[in-house]
Amino acid sequence: MRDVFEVSRYDAAGRLGELEVPRAGVTVETPALLPVVNPHLQTVAPAALESEFGAEALITNSYVLYGSDEFREPALAAGLHEVLDFSGAVMTDSGSFQLAEYGDIDVTTAEILDFQERIGSDIATPVDVPTPPDADRERAEADLATTRERIDLVSATDTGEMLVTAPVQGSTYPDLREAAAEHAAASGLDLFPVGAVVPLMNEYRYADLVAVVAAAKRGLPESAPVHLFGAGHPMMFALAVALGCDLFDSAAYAIYARDDRYMTVRTTEHLEDLSYLPCSCPVCAEYTPEDLRGRADDERERLLARHNLHVSFAEMRRVKQALRRGDLLELVEARARGHPAMVDGYRALLDHADRLERTDPVSKGTFFYLSADSPRRPEVRRHHDRLDRLEPDGESVLLTEGNPADGFDECWRVAPPFGPYPPALSDAYPLTAQVPDRLDDAAYEWAADGVRRLVAAHPATEFTLAHDGWPASALDRVPDRVELWTLGET
Repeated sequence: MRDVFEVSRYDAAGRLGELEVPRAGVTVETPALLPVVNPHLQTVAPAALESEFGAEALITNSYVLYGSDEFREPALAAGLHEVLDFSGAVMTDSGSFQLAEYGDIDVTTAEILDFQERIGSDIATPVDVPTPPDADRERAEADLATTRERIDLVSATDTGEMLVTAPVQGSTYPDLREAAAEHAAASGLDLFPVGAVVPLMNEYRYADLVAVVAAAKRGLPESAPVHLFGAGHPMMFALAVALGCDLFDSAAYAIYARDDRYMTVRTTEHLEDLSYLPCSCPVCAEYTPEDLRGRADDERERLLARHNLHVSFAEMRRVKQALRRGDLLELVEARARGHPAMVDGYRALLDHADRLERTDPVSKGTFFYLSADSPRRPEVRRHHDRLDRLEPDGESVLLTEGNPADGFDECWRVAPPFGPYPPALSDAYPLTAQVPDRLDDAAYEWAADGVRRLVAAHPATEFTLAHDGWPASALDRVPDRVELWTLGET
């Protein structure tokens, strides 16, 4: 793996980074969205993707070009950048999509890799075998074995400055995904797409998507740039970035437009159902739904595609800003509340809080408590882990939500959902958290778990907990040897 990817900032497992693309002579800021361009059907011209939307990279299909009477020879003669009129990085797919759709293609990995190199691709892809979700294990293992053989073939080929991907397959078997990622990483190739996940997204199986990506990430080194193949709906960008995905591609902006579908960051609407356009992009500022419905088919398609691109690129910028500001998980949760399946995805993400914590910054802005899921964030886990290293001063300690009291060697604060902490940490992140006045039981239960952890680490110390009416479900978690006071009753 060449040293072409550098991370400048983390939030959870999400990262702001720079991907150097030597053959193009450009550096792409990540996370990045790569619009898919069909050379035969350019709903939005590549030059406009660059000038109007700020696309730094795009992806096109080398297999389509390979079989094209119109584009094959011009691409060989002048190169992709000239043919597409695009100065950024150009990534090429290999025909794997056609293989998955039709069962066979008439080109080998060696042939299509050579073709990608000759047409000037900046990032090439071997012909991996995409195994759909829920395939039987025997098929998944056989397909993966073929993909591994093709990755090994490519890794032994001199590709010069052209970067080459090592796709990670394995269907919905986490162990196969992890093993595939380990093999891909050992290949020495440059980028690592997680493939065959479009059906999961089409079926709103975001929890399963999280499991697949998390397994792939376990098998890859932290330095590996990760591409999520076909992930083009803005509703899931924040979630996927928080998992550690860096590159995204999709033709959804154009495919949806062809079917009169209008993207928002929460869902997809049918144009015929809209009375208003809930967006302020240039298209929506100029047109009404009635105006769009009255346009000729090809013009309406172009306008809807432009809107879909504006929404998608705006959301990616929003994700980047959240990464820079340190509130990516707040954005993930806000997006999750837009759809029940996204809630499942967010909760699945938090199942991996231990891994998120490894790269999550120890200090950010302000922790916002937004729901009963917030206590499962990596910041709470980190605080609980640190309780094992904090030493109370004296033989008797008061843990209180109220004011300090006499008669104790030391008085510590206690705050849901974090639990106890010494007063010296009161101004430290995340203990400056903003929490609602009407907290749910989960916040108190996690605070009680923090109390339990501190008490277990100091068996010789006497503890008293002064709480402001914690629910029984939380108090039941407090060790029996802790004396309980209810504030206002003592």
